[in-house]
Amino acid sequence: MTDFAAIDFETANEQPSSVCSVGVVIVRGGQIVDSFYSLIHPEPEYYKWFCQQVHGLCEEDTWDAPAFPYVWEKIAPLIEGLPLVAHNSRFDEGCLKAAFKVYQMDYPDYQFFDTLAASRRHFGCALPNHQLQTVSTACGFDLQNHHHALADAEACAHIALKLL
Repeated sequence: MTDFAAIDFETANEQPSSVCSVGVVIVRGGQIVDSFYSLIHPEPEYYKWFCQQVHGLCEEDTWDAPAFPYVWEKIAPLIEGLPLVAHNSRFDEGCLKAAFKVYQMDYPDYQFFDTLAASRRHFGCALPNHQLQTVSTACGFDLQNHHHALADAEACAHIALKLL
Protein backbone atom coordinates (compact mmCIF):
# COMPACT_ATOMS: atom_id res chain seq x y z
CA MET A 1 0.00 0.00 0.00
CA THR A 2 1.56 3.26 -1.13
CA ASP A 3 -1.40 5.68 -1.22
CA PHE A 4 -3.45 6.16 1.93
CA ALA A 5 -4.32 8.51 4.78
CA ALA A 6 -3.29 7.57 8.32
CA ILE A 7 -5.70 8.98 10.89
CA ASP A 8 -5.82 9.21 14.66
CA PHE A 9 -8.44 10.62 17.02
CA GLU A 10 -8.24 11.49 20.70
CA THR A 11 -11.46 11.63 22.70
CA ALA A 12 -12.56 13.77 25.64
CA ASN A 13 -14.62 11.08 27.36
CA GLU A 14 -15.99 7.56 26.97
CA GLN A 15 -18.29 8.56 24.11
CA PRO A 16 -16.77 7.81 20.70
CA SER A 17 -18.30 11.01 19.30
CA SER A 18 -16.30 13.13 21.76
CA VAL A 19 -13.33 13.60 19.44
CA CYS A 20 -11.20 16.46 20.76
CA SER A 21 -8.29 16.23 18.33
CA VAL A 22 -7.46 14.63 15.01
CA GLY A 23 -4.26 13.99 13.12
CA VAL A 24 -4.09 12.96 9.47
CA VAL A 25 -1.01 12.04 7.45
CA ILE A 26 -1.33 11.72 3.67
CA VAL A 27 0.89 9.19 1.90
CA ARG A 28 1.20 9.07 -1.89
CA GLY A 29 3.67 6.97 -3.79
CA GLY A 30 5.02 5.65 -0.51
CA GLN A 31 5.99 9.13 0.71
CA ILE A 32 4.40 11.39 3.30
CA VAL A 33 3.23 14.39 1.29
CA ASP A 34 0.89 16.25 3.64
CA SER A 35 -0.44 16.33 7.18
CA PHE A 36 -3.23 17.98 9.10
CA TYR A 37 -3.90 18.50 12.80
CA SER A 38 -6.73 20.20 14.62
CA LEU A 39 -8.25 20.46 18.03
CA ILE A 40 -12.00 19.82 18.01
CA HIS A 41 -14.72 21.02 20.36
CA PRO A 42 -15.97 17.65 21.66
CA GLU A 43 -19.57 16.46 21.68
CA PRO A 44 -20.61 15.71 24.34
CA GLU A 45 -18.49 18.50 25.74
CA TYR A 46 -16.99 17.18 28.94
CA TYR A 47 -13.64 15.61 29.78
CA LYS A 48 -13.05 12.46 31.79
CA TRP A 49 -10.00 12.42 34.03
CA PHE A 50 -8.66 9.24 32.43
CA CYS A 51 -8.77 10.72 28.91
CA GLN A 52 -7.01 13.86 30.09
CA GLN A 53 -4.28 11.71 31.62
CA VAL A 54 -3.78 9.91 28.31
CA HIS A 55 -3.52 12.86 25.92
CA GLY A 56 -3.16 15.90 28.17
CA LEU A 57 -6.00 17.89 26.62
CA CYS A 58 -8.68 19.58 28.72
CA GLU A 59 -11.72 21.84 28.34
CA GLU A 60 -9.60 24.98 28.16
CA ASP A 61 -7.69 23.56 25.17
CA THR A 62 -10.78 22.97 23.07
CA TRP A 63 -13.22 25.59 24.34
CA ASP A 64 -12.78 27.76 21.22
CA ALA A 65 -11.93 24.89 18.86
CA PRO A 66 -14.17 24.29 15.85
CA ALA A 67 -16.88 21.65 15.93
CA PHE A 68 -16.30 18.40 14.06
CA PRO A 69 -18.15 19.33 10.82
CA TYR A 70 -15.90 22.38 10.28
CA VAL A 71 -12.78 20.31 10.86
CA TRP A 72 -13.99 17.51 8.60
CA GLU A 73 -14.65 20.07 5.85
CA LYS A 74 -10.88 20.58 5.72
CA ILE A 75 -9.98 16.88 5.98
CA ALA A 76 -12.41 15.45 3.41
CA PRO A 77 -10.64 16.89 0.33
CA LEU A 78 -7.26 15.70 1.62
CA ILE A 79 -8.38 12.08 1.97
CA GLU A 80 -10.69 11.87 -1.03
CA GLY A 81 -10.22 8.56 -2.83
CA LEU A 82 -7.76 7.23 -0.26
CA PRO A 83 -8.20 4.30 2.11
CA LEU A 84 -7.81 5.20 5.78
CA VAL A 85 -5.30 3.51 8.05
CA ALA A 86 -5.38 3.53 11.85
CA HIS A 87 -3.74 1.63 14.69
CA ASN A 88 -6.72 -0.19 16.22
CA SER A 89 -8.95 1.04 13.42
CA ARG A 90 -12.05 -0.16 15.26
CA PHE A 91 -11.60 2.74 17.69
CA ASP A 92 -10.89 5.44 15.10
CA GLU A 93 -13.55 4.24 12.66
CA GLY A 94 -16.01 4.12 15.57
CA CYS A 95 -15.14 7.70 16.50
CA LEU A 96 -15.56 8.86 12.93
CA LYS A 97 -18.92 7.15 12.49
CA ALA A 98 -20.17 8.43 15.85
CA ALA A 99 -19.18 12.03 15.07
CA PHE A 100 -20.88 11.81 11.67
CA LYS A 101 -24.02 10.49 13.39
CA VAL A 102 -24.07 13.16 16.12
CA TYR A 103 -23.83 15.91 13.52
CA GLN A 104 -26.28 14.16 11.17
CA MET A 105 -23.74 14.01 8.36
CA ASP A 106 -23.84 11.37 5.61
CA TYR A 107 -21.05 8.87 6.22
CA PRO A 108 -19.22 8.07 2.96
CA ASP A 109 -18.22 4.46 3.85
CA TYR A 110 -14.51 5.03 4.18
CA GLN A 111 -12.39 1.92 3.79
CA PHE A 112 -10.22 1.30 6.88
CA PHE A 113 -7.09 -0.78 7.29
CA ASP A 114 -5.70 -1.68 10.71
CA THR A 115 -1.99 -1.56 11.56
CA LEU A 116 -2.69 -3.26 14.90
CA ALA A 117 -4.03 -6.35 13.11
CA ALA A 118 -1.15 -6.14 10.61
CA SER A 119 1.33 -6.04 13.50
CA ARG A 120 -0.21 -9.10 15.12
CA ARG A 121 0.01 -10.99 11.82
CA HIS A 122 3.54 -9.83 11.03
CA PHE A 123 5.26 -9.91 14.43
CA GLY A 124 3.12 -12.42 16.34
CA CYS A 125 4.72 -13.16 19.70
CA ALA A 126 8.04 -11.53 18.75
CA LEU A 127 6.90 -8.27 20.41
CA PRO A 128 5.95 -7.89 24.09
CA ASN A 129 2.75 -6.12 22.95
CA HIS A 130 1.33 -4.50 19.85
CA GLN A 131 0.83 -0.99 21.22
CA LEU A 132 1.53 1.84 18.82
CA GLN A 133 4.83 2.88 20.40
CA THR A 134 6.11 -0.73 20.49
CA VAL A 135 5.18 -1.45 16.88
CA SER A 136 6.53 1.87 15.61
CA THR A 137 9.89 1.13 17.26
CA ALA A 138 9.91 -2.36 15.71
CA CYS A 139 9.28 -0.72 12.32
CA GLY A 140 12.18 1.69 12.79
CA PHE A 141 10.19 4.81 13.68
CA ASP A 142 10.85 6.72 16.90
CA LEU A 143 7.43 7.86 18.14
CA GLN A 144 7.76 11.10 20.05
CA ASN A 145 4.81 12.71 21.82
CA HIS A 146 2.65 9.57 21.95
CA HIS A 147 -1.10 10.33 22.20
CA HIS A 148 -0.77 13.55 20.25
CA ALA A 149 -3.08 12.78 17.32
CA LEU A 150 -0.67 13.95 14.62
CA ALA A 151 2.33 12.14 16.11
CA ASP A 152 0.29 8.95 16.37
CA ALA A 153 -0.98 9.31 12.78
CA GLU A 154 2.60 9.74 11.59
CA ALA A 155 3.70 6.62 13.47
CA CYS A 156 0.76 4.74 11.99
CA ALA A 157 1.75 5.88 8.48
CA HIS A 158 5.29 4.56 8.98
CA ILE A 159 3.97 1.24 10.29
CA ALA A 160 1.57 0.94 7.34
CA LEU A 161 4.39 1.58 4.88
CA LYS A 162 6.33 -1.32 6.43
CA LEU A 163 3.51 -3.81 7.08
CA LEU A 164 0.66 -3.19 4.66
